[in-house]
Amino acid sequence: MRKLLLLAFVLISSTLSAQQLYLVSGKLKDAENKEPLIGASIRIKGTVAGTTTRQDGSFELKTNRKPPFTLVLSSVGYKQEEIDVASDSQSLIDLQLKPQALLAEEVVVSASRIEEGILKSPVAIEKLDIRAIKSSPAPSFYDALENVKGVQMTTSSLTFKVPNTRGFNIPNNFRFMQLVDGVDMQAATLGVPLGNAIGPTELDIESIEITPGAASALYGMNAINGMANLQTKSPFQYQGVSIYQKIGVNHVDGIDRDPSALTETAVRIAKAFNNKFAFKLNFSYLQGTDWLANTQTDQNPQNLNSANPRFPELSGANNPAADLWNRYGDDRSARSSIGIQYKGRTETFNVSRTGYYEKDLISPTVRNLKFDGGLFYKLNDHLELSYGYRYGLMDGIFQRGNKIQLKDVTVQNHKLELRGSNFVARAYMLIENTGKSYNLNPLAYNLDLNNGSNSAWASKFQKELQTQVNNGVDLASAMQLARKVADAGRVEPGTEAFNNLKNTIVNINNWDIAVNVPGAPATGGAALWQRSNTYHADFQYNFGDRIKFADVVVGADYRLYSVIPDGNNFVDFSKPLAERTTPGGKNQIYQKYGAFALATKKFFQDKLKVSASARVDNNPEFSPKFNPRIALVYTAAEKHNIRFSYQNGFRFPALFEALSFVNNSNVRRVGGLARVNEGLGFLENSYTLVSLDNFTAAVNADVAAGLSKNDAALKNRNVLQVANLKPEQPEQINSFEAGYKSVLANNKLAIDGEVYYNVYKGFLGQVEVAVPTSGTVLSDAAVLDMLTRAKQVRYRVYTNAKNTYHSYGATLGLTYNFHKKYTISGNANFNDIQANKTSDVFVTGFNTPKWATNLSLGNREVAKNLGFNVVWRWQDSFLWQSPLADGIVPAYSTVDAQVTYRLPKAGLTTKLGGSNIFNNRYIQYAAGPTIGGLYYVAFTWDVPKIF
Repeated sequence: MRKLLLLAFVLISSTLSAQQLYLVSGKLKDAENKEPLIGASIRIKGTVAGTTTRQDGSFELKTNRKPPFTLVLSSVGYKQEEIDVASDSQSLIDLQLKPQALLAEEVVVSASRIEEGILKSPVAIEKLDIRAIKSSPAPSFYDALENVKGVQMTTSSLTFKVPNTRGFNIPNNFRFMQLVDGVDMQAATLGVPLGNAIGPTELDIESIEITPGAASALYGMNAINGMANLQTKSPFQYQGVSIYQKIGVNHVDGIDRDPSALTETAVRIAKAFNNKFAFKLNFSYLQGTDWLANTQTDQNPQNLNSANPRFPELSGANNPAADLWNRYGDDRSARSSIGIQYKGRTETFNVSRTGYYEKDLISPTVRNLKFDGGLFYKLNDHLELSYGYRYGLMDGIFQRGNKIQLKDVTVQNHKLELRGSNFVARAYMLIENTGKSYNLNPLAYNLDLNNGSNSAWASKFQKELQTQVNNGVDLASAMQLARKVADAGRVEPGTEAFNNLKNTIVNINNWDIAVNVPGAPATGGAALWQRSNTYHADFQYNFGDRIKFADVVVGADYRLYSVIPDGNNFVDFSKPLAERTTPGGKNQIYQKYGAFALATKKFFQDKLKVSASARVDNNPEFSPKFNPRIALVYTAAEKHNIRFSYQNGFRFPALFEALSFVNNSNVRRVGGLARVNEGLGFLENSYTLVSLDNFTAAVNADVAAGLSKNDAALKNRNVLQVANLKPEQPEQINSFEAGYKSVLANNKLAIDGEVYYNVYKGFLGQVEVAVPTSGTVLSDAAVLDMLTRAKQVRYRVYTNAKNTYHSYGATLGLTYNFHKKYTISGNANFNDIQANKTSDVFVTGFNTPKWATNLSLGNREVAKNLGFNVVWRWQDSFLWQSPLADGIVPAYSTVDAQVTYRLPKAGLTTKLGGSNIFNNRYIQYAAGPTIGGLYYVAFTWDVPKIF
């Protein structure tokens, strides 16, 4: 076998070396100031062959393609030109590119999977190129997405940010796909895209394309809300050594934490040899002090039956059943009903355990290390073979059902790709390991349980409360004194006992067990130890001129998730129920495959472009799903482009939604597949917890009036609502969009706007239910089980909403080059959802501000080598709803600014800037961190004359 491979290699090498090479050389200048253009792209049209210009604007391109052919000349900020080359001896020393303030002729790929002009894209698409990224005042290229039209950013941590478009936002947004050079960055078991954690460095990012709204008709699952496509720099076109250093400071007001330094260092090395072989290496390391979530909004106020609405003196800060946003271990699972004699009656009060604040459970310091490397080989002018490797390590905070401290999380990616002028074939693998991460809720829960079970704690609370009210103490004060007695012996933050117990709990990967004997070692854990491998292969082919009636592109892909059972979050479902929560067993497999075809045809002298695609995706857990898309683009005049599109999309449940099996604070979070439900009954034999709260309040009222508890329960049995859940199915969206895009006033004014209307069916979310242990729902035994927590098994189930949801919105963006290189731009974004007449089994959470806007003013060269940019951003208040926290997110506005100075001969660029420069503290979602000002200086040095 080795001899055959060696023979094949020798034959291929001999064939390639025997090919005649042609040399094309020349020099490229700026058409206005006649200065050489550095790093401009020189590419042979229709091939993968190309190079870039040197420091003096000169270039040499070796190719085995015999002239004549066409060279494509391009550089960011300049109008693209094409030059016909008749012979290799032709003089090309007078090549010039004209500057353009607005990038009206930019090429995008994501909208149709093929290159096309951005003005005639069939759907809404936004692009950040190198120039836009460099001029952004945001601290990183990823933060710059927040200023893109239609994008809503959710910041969970300095190292963890997730974009979204067009509503239904969540911090771990698996409805919004993030690709890096064609690789899906979603971490399988965490269920969250990690585009900024293991993606490109500041030095290697070339462009970002954002496709707002459904993109699943072309890209399959996970693109139901939109997609971000991050492209990195080719080592053939961007060669040399570059060094990046950023130094910043946050927490300048000292409110949450002391002023803290943030540093980021990056290095990029890229080299091409004879325009045939190239390599690149990237390294970056960021470290800083994270934002802190410390908002103490009570989401269990007195108007809820789960609190104490009959006693107004127990409201606000005196609410003994408070469930605060950024405190854990005080939620429903840690709540007890306590009965005492009060003012001549038997009264029942809801009381929560004390819990622990987020600031005492997390690590304030975060890191993000990224490394990637690639080898690239051009087999000929039409074929390029490459291998890429990525490694990312990160700390930070992110939210799923609860907050999770990410610690030493690693994701690795291996990719092999063969790219031709009309096709691409790739295969990659993602390896995920959550390291030493842990969940804050079971951590707080087990810290409290180490000081006694909920029933033991409630008994002490009840006894002291009765004593205090008997002594004439007012109810609110009696509650506080009773809590102090019940909490005696609890470990307190900042003590050695607290740190020791916390370290024990976060290193136990079993949330099911808790020893409740004071002083005994805690065996209930909070560790989040998850490992998985993702295997993916895809292929795309563009028929080009081979099909005459239309431009046709076809493609197919296959993906397999392999989850290693940890016995806690993911288990082997082939095991008996009693053994499922032991680690090990068969890897859990979850897979899908699909294929698509896209045809584009122009009519009426190319004024009307019609694009139609069809995609079929299949997941063996469900029936096959068909995703069509049709789009029309009409060019009314040279640069007036009107577009209409319709597409249908599906989203298969993410891994956690499908297969999770984790017990968190005695509530088991379970995937909604039928095989997860076998032997448990949470789908067909359960009551909703919302109705259980109402049932409990009605029973307590009747008991206070003199009925026995059992009689009161049977009297109010109709208050209980049977959940009657069905096994989960994929989400579906029907999306309608109309838009307009144009460049006017001699290429100085760009206009881009669209309206959309979406119809969601089968929306996936979580509903909490209680399964009786003594009988089936509607029986007397099942009703009486709802009186006692010990006779219920609680589940939080992923299932489909029963209602259909209609959302709609519009965006408008304007950019105007009003004087020389001064540019002002702005966008306005509107998103809303139609109310349904009937309530659903769970709250879907639109989680999107109705109005948001951005306004920027900049000049990339206000003086020689000096530029600036200022961005103002505002969004109005909105309701946030999630399994962790509900509440109003207040409106806020921020100002970002930067000044850039360049020393071209030295290859040095200095950027001084800040985000939220007036330190206007704000949150982006309920229970999210408070974000303040971040101020930085960044140096980029393109080291001269190394290669």
